[in-house]
Amino acid sequence: MKRRTMVDVWVIDLTFPGYMDWWDVQARRFEERHPDYEISIVRLGFFTSPREVSAAVSEGRDPAAAEYYFYMNQVARDVRTPAGAPQFGSVEQAVGGRTEVLGEPVVLGDIVPALRDYHTYGGDLVSMPSVGTTSVLYGNADLLEAAGLSQMPRTWSEVESACEAVTGLGDGPSHGITWSNHGMFFQQALAVQGGLLADNDNGRSGRATSVDLTSPEMLAWARWWRDLHRRGLYLYTGKIPDWEGTFRAFTEGRTALRLSSSNDVNYTAQAAGGAGFGLDVGPCPYNGELPHAGNAVAGSSFWLSDHLDERTRDGALAFLQFAHNPRNAADRHKENSFLPLTRAAFDLLDGEGWFDAHPHHRVPGDQLETFPRGTDEEGRPRPAGALFGEFARTQDIMTRAMHDVLADDADVTARFARATEEARTLLRDYNAKAPAVVPGGAEGLRVEYFSDTEAYSGADLENAARVGRR
Repeated sequence: MKRRTMVDVWVIDLTFPGYMDWWDVQARRFEERHPDYEISIVRLGFFTSPREVSAAVSEGRDPAAAEYYFYMNQVARDVRTPAGAPQFGSVEQAVGGRTEVLGEPVVLGDIVPALRDYHTYGGDLVSMPSVGTTSVLYGNADLLEAAGLSQMPRTWSEVESACEAVTGLGDGPSHGITWSNHGMFFQQALAVQGGLLADNDNGRSGRATSVDLTSPEMLAWARWWRDLHRRGLYLYTGKIPDWEGTFRAFTEGRTALRLSSSNDVNYTAQAAGGAGFGLDVGPCPYNGELPHAGNAVAGSSFWLSDHLDERTRDGALAFLQFAHNPRNAADRHKENSFLPLTRAAFDLLDGEGWFDAHPHHRVPGDQLETFPRGTDEEGRPRPAGALFGEFARTQDIMTRAMHDVLADDADVTARFARATEEARTLLRDYNAKAPAVVPGGAEGLRVEYFSDTEAYSGADLENAARVGRR
């Protein structure tokens, strides 16, 4: 009997109910199509995945493909083998222009442009996007209608007006809007304004050597947020990031609006139905005083080891194409509200009537297609998402600074100037220790850091939605 080729695929467990089961099913289905391959799905912890990969590399263990959360991409680029060679190579270069790998159609060229752009460096798609989300606005349709609002707010000023209207209702909510104090919303706020987090074009034209948390775009966002809070229009739970707390505030009717990730669509729709109110979903609001410059994305991608024999390499590539083919990507969107990875997956859902029956699910994809690839609404080049070391701890620095502004009324400019110095020190230290087997040192390889320990758990939101359905 011919020996099967083993392909180790290391997957981040995002903790959504049944999340890892989905991967096991894809592995078994792929093996049925390719009986000479065996796919081993290895679970990585959400917070600890980069450390786990580097630890394995240091011991000479070589995953065929390893998944990294999006703001750990610089870490993935910097991981080296004990001999000093790059651990990961380019997915696009490994495909080498082929339209099929082991008979599995290649989907790289059809990936949603915003996701493809984020994981591209120097014109080369270095890693295979696997999960994609963006930020959208959720609205309590009943409260908005009662306040005389016929559509979801699109700009920051329209958000203010909507909040004033709903809090002015005699029996209305205590606050107009809420969102988690999390780095993804800082990234989105900068993206819509065309702002940057790091030098060298956000780390795209060269290694980032400095970050700036005092840019005009960052300060505009922080001041607008502070002012909403001061006026009693924004509900701050006092915790970082408190995804579940802000989810409950919205679904319990204590706010009429909530800014959150697009992968909350399923949970929010379930909870709204259970609570008995209509749900609206709209694009993430932008600063109406500036041209809309685009949107930020989040998610993860697979990095392909650069030291595989041809057979193992092609097995890994073929599995990644299979797992993200239009049918699988479409079904995964239905289960988890992740963005359909490719335009073909979106078209498949559209043709089957999914978006007609579930219009809220169309909004995130439409939002990312608002502008042609690489341009803002005026046709100017827009910056890609940031790529730099110590991204995770920099996000923690941002959120702690904003907490001080909201909770203690700290001066925005002074507090974010101090945060900038903290972040710059971290980045300098990271760059001094990278590339390496453990880039920047083990302490910098945690995916997220919070002032209070809380994961963004799909299980938490599922439980909250279940409560809402009772």
